[in-house]
Amino acid sequence: MAFRILPDIGPLRLPNFRRLWLGYLVSQTGAQLTVVAVAYQVFQVTRSSLDVGLVSLAQVGPAIVGPIVAGSLADAVDRRRLLLVIQVLLAGCSVGLAVNAAHPALWPLYVLPALIAGLAGADNPSRVAIMMNLVDREAFVSANVLRQSVQQVALVAGPALGGILLAAAGAQIVYWADVASFAASFVALVRLGPGHQAETVTRFGFRSIVEGFGFLRGRQAIQGCFVADLNATVLGMPTSLFPAVGLVAFHGGAQAVGYLYAAPGVGALLGTVLSGWTSGIRRPGRAVVVAIAVWGAAITAFGLVPWLGLGLVLLAVAGAADVISAIFRSTILQLETPDRLRGRLSSIQTAVVTTGPRLGNAEAGLVAALSNVQVSVVSGGLGCLLGIAVIGKLMPRFLSYRIEPAPGDAAQTP
Repeated sequence: MAFRILPDIGPLRLPNFRRLWLGYLVSQTGAQLTVVAVAYQVFQVTRSSLDVGLVSLAQVGPAIVGPIVAGSLADAVDRRRLLLVIQVLLAGCSVGLAVNAAHPALWPLYVLPALIAGLAGADNPSRVAIMMNLVDREAFVSANVLRQSVQQVALVAGPALGGILLAAAGAQIVYWADVASFAASFVALVRLGPGHQAETVTRFGFRSIVEGFGFLRGRQAIQGCFVADLNATVLGMPTSLFPAVGLVAFHGGAQAVGYLYAAPGVGALLGTVLSGWTSGIRRPGRAVVVAIAVWGAAITAFGLVPWLGLGLVLLAVAGAADVISAIFRSTILQLETPDRLRGRLSSIQTAVVTTGPRLGNAEAGLVAALSNVQVSVVSGGLGCLLGIAVIGKLMPRFLSYRIEPAPGDAAQTP
């Protein structure tokens, strides 16, 4: 296979994939506006990084329950119709935040983001299942690169635009912009057309959920993806500290906070743009371990630098490593999972991916409250490095997992 630098954008030539991708891009950018505005508002009201971290902690329960329940639904009902309902509910939560911003109370800044976390987690299993069924198996890596690029563009544009809007117009305008962004996703889903159920429909319920978790038994390659991600995000996720770092440590304002939130997305976007080489990697487990080690090292260094510019560069390096890890983790999961279980396994992945950062933000805020911001960031980065070394040692089938080039419908095996 020839070495590539730029990613394969072949899936975007498919009209339905392109519509879904563009709508998701707009709505995710709007969602990142709200992430920055909520953290900024809470810190302005309380002046406490711990309180900002508790916003994330309040989202943990919904971020687990939402995708797990929706994953079973995604394998039982029309996935497109489920997504349409979720877009309406997400927009309603953002309307609530916009109304609250006129005369801000603290409790809606905990309750409404928690509801958003549950609904956003519920969105992902159906969306992933639809997107992967729109492309051939050989295009899974390319489709995952494009899907990850949505997150990265949103993580760049959303926080940067959010910081500018916060400084210029206040939080209320930011939330209304988020409300408007869901219209793009809704229209894209309407134009997608009907007929997006699983190939083998499974009855929704507790037994269906248990079957999804049962599929993990003995599959160390998938288990390793989940454990590695939790290691990186629970120990090395300092975003709840960004308001304190931007306003106090770097002596900046709302724009500096926005830049800190955007920097990992900038790096991740560059990592995505230059990710053409990923389609030639046959040992994705090993690539995940290396990428997470780079993430941990960059976060550790970020905690030690006194300059905003260098800090932004290190966060960008961490973001690039994170997106490479995500591409390979998603590819392993989708290669190992049959379509009838794709909604449920994607829901477990979503629960892990969304819960880890929230636990990490709470952990970072707690450690900062007990010590200081710098100790929290550095200790988290070092813990991440130690953790991924242990995972690589204890989960050899994950580390040595190999993508076999042979064609066919059977799942790839190590």
